[in-house]
Formats: sequence, structure tokens, C-alpha cells
Amino acid sequence: MSPRTSTPSAVAAPVIHHHREGGGEPLVLIHGIGHHWQAWSPVIPELAREFDVLACDSPGFAGSPALPEGVPATIPSYADAFAAWFADRGLDRPHVAGNSMGGAIALELARRGVVRSAHAISPAGFWSPGERRYAQATLALLAGLPAVSRPAVTRLIRTAAGRTALAASLYGRPWQVPADEAAATLRDAWAAPAFHVALRGFDDYDFAGGDELPGDVPLTVSWGSRDLLLPYRTQSARARSTLPQARHVTLPGCGHVPFTDDPGLCAAVIRRAAGRR
Repeated sequence: MSPRTSTPSAVAAPVIHHHREGGGEPLVLIHGIGHHWQAWSPVIPELAREFDVLACDSPGFAGSPALPEGVPATIPSYADAFAAWFADRGLDRPHVAGNSMGGAIALELARRGVVRSAHAISPAGFWSPGERRYAQATLALLAGLPAVSRPAVTRLIRTAAGRTALAASLYGRPWQVPADEAAATLRDAWAAPAFHVALRGFDDYDFAGGDELPGDVPLTVSWGSRDLLLPYRTQSARARSTLPQARHVTLPGCGHVPFTDDPGLCAAVIRRAAGRR
């Protein structure tokens, strides 16, 4: 079956909670594992000047119910779910940008030919086995904190020093993350029913077959130079090798989740990826 005909026609459209703002061509934003649509808040006002922005909670995270029973919480399954949601919402090949797990989903949506452009920001799937285990262990430590310790950790992360100590693997400038957003990120990660199953789903995922992606879908891969979770030096190099047809961008001083590190730069790169200058 060709990539252009692999859309999941038999897959029921999921319920996806989302924030919608702006006008113009649709631009769907997909967060990483354990996160929520608010991760994109620093860049949404700028993007909404030109796009109909739909910032989504992926199934099983924050405000969206989990994928149906029996559907594995894997990156290909998430891509199928979003493709079905696009069709159900009447979104005709929207632009899509995704971060981390969401970046891998964006590339898989490009493979399915259901998006107008795809922008992957520090995407999952370009790891070595050791790098994958490190990322899984780091994220599992966050999500698996005992309930008794969570109030103290929440109080700590509300301080700039606490964010610097606890969130350096995710942000290049963790002290710039608003205290309420940092606390809400922890709360939603701990509450997410899909967190651990999606994390296990990484076991069998490596991005491959970059030459199979449709040639009429512009691709952009951007990576924060201070990404410590999916390290920039090694994984961005693999992405460049696997996707030579893509535009590759370095985000200086930015971490794995770069939007609070440099909102203006991130918004500009997202706009350019969707064909704006």
C-alpha cells in the first residue's frame, strides 16, 4: 500500500480536546509525551495572526480521553488517530507541527499524505537503543514519583531554582517557564492515563523509510542545541541523514521543549515551515 493511500479509513475519529485560535489555513500543534496543549502557549499568539491554530491534547493526555481499548498507544496509532480526526473535523491536509513524540507523529502524518506540511521539533525516533532507554528512564522517573512526594516537588518547581534543578533536561532556560505552567505540566503528566503505555510504545519505534514520504509535503526538522533528553549532537545528525530532503534548523540555546526558551525564534521557524516568511 502506498504512503498516499494508507490513511486509516476504518479508524473511528477520537475525541481530541484542543484550543483553537486565529484564522487562515489550519495549523495543528501536537505536544510530546506527558505534556498538554498549553506547551505551545508562548507561540500561539504569533501563529494565530496567520493560521487557524488548533493546539491539541493528544489522546490519553490532559483533556483528551485515551485511545480505544485494544488500540496500542504507539506513534503509528497516534498518527492514525489524528488522521481520522482531521477527516472527521473536515481539516483538509492541515499544516502540522509536533514536538518530541508529537514530532514523530507529524512525520508519520506526512508519510500518510494527510498534511500540507510537517514540522518535527526534536522528534522521537532518531535515537540509538541506549539513548532511547535513557529518555524512557528520565521520563519514567518524572511520571513515577510517589504520590507522597508530589506536593513537595510541586512547591519546588514553582521556584526558579527548582525549575532549573528539575527541568534542565526539558528546557534550555527552565527558569523562564512560568511557575503555574511548570506545576500544571507535572499535574497533567502524573494524571495522564496514557503516559506509561505510550512510553513503553517507544520500545518498538524507530523512524525509518524517510525516502517513502511524499515529495509534495514540505518537511522541516528543528532541534534545540541544548536538548538533553534527545541529545542534539547525535540525534539531529541522524535526522539529517535519514531525511536529506527536509529543511533542518538548529534552535540555539533551546532545549527539548523550546517554546519558552525563545518564543520569537520558535514561532518564526514554525511559520517558515508552513510556507510563511
